[in-house]
Amino acid sequence: MMTAHIKDKTLLQANNVSLRYGDNIILRDINFCIKDIIRPDMQQGQVISLIGRSGIGKTQLFKILSGLQQPTGGSVTIHDGQTVRAGDMGVIFQNYYLFEWRTVYQSLMLAAQKNNALKGNEAAMIEHYAKAFHLEAELKKYPQQLSGGQRQRASIIQQLLKGSDFLLLDEPFSGLDVCVLDNVTDLLLQVSVSDELKTLIIVSHDITTSVAISDTVLIMGNEAGKPGATIKKEIDLVERDLAWKKDIKKEKAFIDTVEEIKACL
Repeated sequence: MMTAHIKDKTLLQANNVSLRYGDNIILRDINFCIKDIIRPDMQQGQVISLIGRSGIGKTQLFKILSGLQQPTGGSVTIHDGQTVRAGDMGVIFQNYYLFEWRTVYQSLMLAAQKNNALKGNEAAMIEHYAKAFHLEAELKKYPQQLSGGQRQRASIIQQLLKGSDFLLLDEPFSGLDVCVLDNVTDLLLQVSVSDELKTLIIVSHDITTSVAISDTVLIMGNEAGKPGATIKKEIDLVERDLAWKKDIKKEKAFIDTVEEIKACL
């Protein structure tokens, strides 16, 4: 039985987004709408997986959604129709940007101090996330002293501390061992239910892991005879009763959905 829920006001809208460089069309007719999911007696954020094969234009769309790149045509709006701008979203790129001249703790404190909701509790929240992400021993180190996986986790914490309603994650599961992968996925789920309006958009090649924590899947690809990539298919995992469940990866309907997604790529 499908979990009781309603979809309420629009949080993010992509409307006829296109991108071209000269005569080269990268993206065309990108349309989708993310609505506030409301469930009885709980806060429920949104988790969207954006999936497509390498080179299809996911990174360009990622930058447009975050306001870091302007589309050639169309628009991306958030909340009550406001055009998205750089800084409106927490963005976690694959290259894990950190301040190289500050310790991990100093970088995280700088992020926490930008979030008024944390006033007075910055240090406690840094400790909380550091423990959850297995980074307690690295807080006094500089970024160049960290492994790639540690830099990635520090970068995720940095954006979580800033407290944006929107969190865009580029390959958040790459380079993580199994133990840390489980911790990161659990924490992202915790983040998604920390606030009714919290919205996570995950770009990942790890289809199984990202879909397992999502409520919606957007599949990017090309269509025969048309240049540029578009959203070929949208899968509502709530309608399929595949959202918000522990151990969902073992269910046949979930396995079949992952195969369906792969067949679209």
